[in-house]
Amino acid sequence: MKKTALLILVAFIALLLVFDKFIMPYYISHGSVTTVPDVTNKRYDDAASELQRAGFKTVKSYNIRYLARVDSSIVLSQTPVPGTEVKPGRIIYLVVNRREKPSFPMPDLIGKTEFDARSNVVRLELNLQPIQTSSVNDLEQDGKVLAQSVAAQTVVRSGDAVSITVGRYEAPPPEMRKATVPDVLGMSLVQAQQTVFSAGLRIGKVTTESSAMLVPNTVISQKPSVGTNLQPGQSVELTVSKPE
Repeated sequence: MKKTALLILVAFIALLLVFDKFIMPYYISHGSVTTVPDVTNKRYDDAASELQRAGFKTVKSYNIRYLARVDSSIVLSQTPVPGTEVKPGRIIYLVVNRREKPSFPMPDLIGKTEFDARSNVVRLELNLQPIQTSSVNDLEQDGKVLAQSVAAQTVVRSGDAVSITVGRYEAPPPEMRKATVPDVLGMSLVQAQQTVFSAGLRIGKVTTESSAMLVPNTVISQKPSVGTNLQPGQSVELTVSKPE
């Protein structure tokens, strides 16, 4: 049974090859032929009328993807392609844009870089409006999306307008700049000096206090306390251990 089915399949394929390679070329070469005109980028009704006057039949088909900002009546492509010689009465397939815009949930763009946000919007074929900017004092927010006009998970369609606001870092004036006192308790005096300096502050008065438990020059206390905001360059006083 399987052998018979296989033979039938092989015979069918062979028949198609003979038809495609020999019968159709012979048929076209003997008798009148017509050249397929180019109707791409024309309105479908105008294209169909032109093809019908040339002796062809037309069938409308739709593009797989919806193309934003492309009129659904414009012919995107045709089969057979323009310039092909075929018999009169041949069916010409005309492809136009999909009529229905696909819908999908709006992605969350907050916190993404401007480049990533643009890439997301372009990929979804949304209509990105001119980028808005807002000043930020935090370098971490520089170039990041702070707001979007359409909330995440809102159902949108290709071609819908979307705007985003991106942070642009602006250094605060000197009088507004702050330096936070770091935690240096338990550090050696050398480590504490390096840490305080890295925070934009400096070491002020260093006092000593006797301790039999701690290694000499270990920070016992600090003033101001950890987390205090100071002007850059202000000093931090330390108390370190010394041998008894």
